[in-house]
Amino acid sequence: MKRMLVAAIGLAALAIAPGIALAHDGEVHKVMGTIASIQDKNLMVKEANGKTMMVMLDAKTKITRGKATVPAGELKVGDRIVASGPEEKEMITAQTVQIGAAPATKAAPKTSGTKAPSK
Repeated sequence: MKRMLVAAIGLAALAIAPGIALAHDGEVHKVMGTIASIQDKNLMVKEANGKTMMVMLDAKTKITRGKATVPAGELKVGDRIVASGPEEKEMITAQTVQIGAAPATKAAPKTSGTKAPSK
């Protein structure tokens, strides 16, 4: 009887161990940064801290710009994004991707419209 109890406890420990080891995988993670490269449905996003994270897109990923839903084809290198989804081994499978506004461009300096006198 003791052998069966020990065997049952051992099997239970083996069944639980992978779940404990992967406890941090699968947690929802948010990635904010700039798209550094795009390959198929994978984005490499450079975060403000300099770290690069892979963001994988799938058929369920909802991509928005403002309130409008847009196709994945509108994502381009240089876009600022916020992506969230479950994290696994330094990458996330995005459930949502929000495309940020383009960075403000510097306006050309205004000229007064007067010309210097010519000699």
